[in-house]
Amino acid sequence: MTTHPVSPPVPGAPSHLEALGRHFGDLRDGTHGDAVSRQSKERLFHEAVTLLDPYARRVLREFDHEMLRDTGNVEATGVGRTPDGGLAALWTLSWPEQRETDIQPITLMAHYGRGFHHPHLRGATVADWPLNVFTEEQAAAEVPTLRAIASADLHNLVFQRDYRIVPAIVDDRPGQDGRPGPSSRKEA
Repeated sequence: MTTHPVSPPVPGAPSHLEALGRHFGDLRDGTHGDAVSRQSKERLFHEAVTLLDPYARRVLREFDHEMLRDTGNVEATGVGRTPDGGLAALWTLSWPEQRETDIQPITLMAHYGRGFHHPHLRGATVADWPLNVFTEEQAAAEVPTLRAIASADLHNLVFQRDYRIVPAIVDDRPGQDGRPGPSSRKEA
């Protein structure tokens, strides 16, 4: 099958529309980038995870600093096999209040399910977004998507428990730099 490049819907289209164009072009052409076989698509998935890694970590560190007051722990799994034979890589941000309430951490996940045509991004509580990243520039352009996934994940985790899992909201006393300071919450 011949791969036809997908043009952005309009000249100078935003990066998220270019990503959707790549996604839809893959569906049209039966490819993922230039790959047709599962093995080649898995190779591209590994490359995409490597390209996304610094951006996923950066987004989670932003959340840790601004919302969790640097109490969180960012971890990355690297690519591994899933129980269904697919592939997945996770970047997670956990913090004390989240662990105490036994809910999932904020999660950015790249996954390529066994029966999938190509990979996707998702969160712990947020469904799929196409993952068609083949260059450093395309990986950097995913930062707004990663931020949106992390934002929706944190919102949904608060909804599962309550706002008290977010240190920046509970702790509103200003510190020396004008930002909220250490928690004034007393244990019962």
